[in-house]
Amino acid sequence: MSFADTALPPVSPSRSRVVIMGAAGRDFHNFNQVYRNDPSVEVVAFTAAQITGISDRRYPPSLAGPLYPDGIPIIGESELEALCRRHQVNQVIFAYSDVPHAQVMHLASEALATGADFALLGPRRTMIQATVPVIAVSAVRTGCGKSQVTRWLSKLLRQWGLRTAVIRHPMPYGDLERARVQRFTQRADLTAANCTVEEREEYEPHLAVGNVVYAGVDYGAIATQAAAESDLILWDGGNNDFPFLRPDLHVVLVDPLRPGHETSHHPGEAVLRMADVVVIAKVDAAAAADVQRVMETVRSINPHATVVRGASPITLEQAETVRGKRVLVIEDGPTTTHGGMSYGAGLVAATQACAGAIVDPRMAAVPEIAAVYAQYPHIGTVLPAMGYSAAQLEALRQTINRADVDIVISGTPIDLAALIEVNKPILRVHYEFAEVGEPGLGDIVAEFLLRQGLAASAQPSG
Repeated sequence: MSFADTALPPVSPSRSRVVIMGAAGRDFHNFNQVYRNDPSVEVVAFTAAQITGISDRRYPPSLAGPLYPDGIPIIGESELEALCRRHQVNQVIFAYSDVPHAQVMHLASEALATGADFALLGPRRTMIQATVPVIAVSAVRTGCGKSQVTRWLSKLLRQWGLRTAVIRHPMPYGDLERARVQRFTQRADLTAANCTVEEREEYEPHLAVGNVVYAGVDYGAIATQAAAESDLILWDGGNNDFPFLRPDLHVVLVDPLRPGHETSHHPGEAVLRMADVVVIAKVDAAAAADVQRVMETVRSINPHATVVRGASPITLEQAETVRGKRVLVIEDGPTTTHGGMSYGAGLVAATQACAGAIVDPRMAAVPEIAAVYAQYPHIGTVLPAMGYSAAQLEALRQTINRADVDIVISGTPIDLAALIEVNKPILRVHYEFAEVGEPGLGDIVAEFLLRQGLAASAQPSG
C-alpha cells in the first residue's frame, strides 16, 4: 500500500498538526506520554523505518484514545515529505534511535523543506516516574551488551533478596492492542504472544535466569503493574535510546570494538552525557589502544560519571567438534543490521574453535535474506538472525538448509533450533558480563541499594 492509497483524517484548522517519525517503539511512547490527551494537537500519522513490515498499519483507537476514534495511520518513512505537504503539517517529531547524527539532520531537512518544524522530545517530557527505584541500562550503540549487564545485575539483586522486574524497551511489531501490556515468565508466553526472533533474542535469556519481563506499548500501565510486584525495576534499554522510566541509577555501556561511536549516533551521545556509571564493555576482546581511546572520550564527555570495565567471555557448545569443519555463522540480527557490526560473538567463537572455513551465507541466501545484505552491505561473512515475520523466519531456515556446511554456529541469544527445523547441527554461543578491575559495577550497585534503603548491608544474602 502506498501513501496515495492510505486514508487520512481531514485537516483540522484548530489543532497543530504533528507527524511522529518512528520504528514501533519510542514513537508510540512519545505519543502516549505527550500527545494522546492533548486537544490542541492532532497527530496525523506515524512514519515507520528500520524494521521490515511495520508500516501500513494503524495505531488502534483503544491505544490512541478518545481524540482518535479511527486510530492513527502508520506510513513508510519514504512518504514523509508528501505527507507533510498534503496535511500542511506544523511539526515533525523524530522518535527512534541508533541513527547517525548526519542522517537525523538529513531527515530534518526533508521536514523543514515542507515548512514544518523539526523537533526531538527529551527525557523531561517523556520519562515516567516509577513508584519503586529504577536502575536503567543503556548504551551508545546497539550491540554493546546491555542485556548481558541487565541479566548480571538481576542475579546480583536476587542475591540481596530483592524482587526485581525487568522492563524491556518496546518491540511491538505485531498486534498492538494485544501487546499493550506484556508480561513474560516462560518461553510458552513468547509463543502465545507470537514474538518475533528479535523479541525472543531479548526476552529468552532473561526468562532462562528466572526474570519476569515486561514489555509492550503503554509504558505507563506497564510501569504501574511492574512496580506493584517488585522492590526495584531494571530497565533493559533498546538500541541506544534513553530510558522510558526516570532512572535512579543510570548505567551506560560503550564499546571499544567501535571506538569513536560514543559520539557518532543519536541519541547515544545524549545517553552517554546522562550516565551515572559508564561501563567500558568487551575489554577482553578489544585492543588496549581502543579501550584507552574510548576511556578518554568518556572522560571528556562526562567527567562526573564513574567508569568501570567489563568483559564478555564467550563459550561455545561442543567447541571441540568445530576444528577443521566448514561452518555457517549466525549473529544477532539488530547488532549486525542497524547496529553496524560486521560480525559478532558467533564469528569470534568459530575462530577461537579453529573452524576450517567460514562459509559466506550470501551464496545460499534466498531473495528475502539477500535483500537484507543489500540493505546492510557492511555485514561480513555471517548470517543475521532475521525473523520479523513468519515469511522472513522461513527464509532464514531455507538459507541455512541451502548452505554447504557441516555445522551452524549460532551467536543469537535464542534457541534457534527450537524455532525452525534445519538439516544440520546448530551449536550455540553463550556470552555473559564479567567485572574487570575495581571498583566494579557490583560495588556501585551495593552503594546504591544502601542509599535507597533496599539492602541492610553491602553483602549479598546468598
